[in-house]
Amino acid sequence: MNFYSFAKGVVSCVLKPLYRIEVIGAERFPKEGGVLLCANHISNFDPPVVGITAPRPIHFMAKEELFRVPILKTLLPPLNAFPVKRGMSDRQALRTGLDILKQGRVFGIFPEGTRSKDGKLQKGLSGVGFFALRTDAQVVPCAIIGPYRPLKKLKVVYGEPIAMDELRKQKASPEEATEYIMRHIQALLDEHQ
Repeated sequence: MNFYSFAKGVVSCVLKPLYRIEVIGAERFPKEGGVLLCANHISNFDPPVVGITAPRPIHFMAKEELFRVPILKTLLPPLNAFPVKRGMSDRQALRTGLDILKQGRVFGIFPEGTRSKDGKLQKGLSGVGFFALRTDAQVVPCAIIGPYRPLKKLKVVYGEPIAMDELRKQKASPEEATEYIMRHIQALLDEHQ
């Protein structure tokens, strides 16, 4: 058993009963091939919650500052996290994200870039559209529906993979692709809230 699987088991034992996590649509998750998993962002607990509910291991970008914290810089790499410099175009992080998708793995991203203060879906950043258009990875929308309060139900909803072929053919801009993905996340929020 690798460290990721071990950590997933431990974190599941804590978070699943604490937040009474209900997972909807996990069977829609592609069993193989590159997947760009796009979720709304309402809490610092979103990455571990998505990590324990998704059927496959996920790679996440994490802000570079976390890799300067002694214990985290040891823990984050075996948990499939890699650093990103926020507020600027980080070419190395972009390359790493593309490589993950091209290798047929799962790259989890929060298109809003930062947590929503009011729980409503914010505008997505164009980087998400860049990853969606530059690879043939399947794009899976995900809605995390809180509140994060002990013993109150938390839902994690995985949607059907989004068809991006038409946008790729039309040479859509990253902004247009991001908006398209965000509409799918909003539709999941509207349906399951």
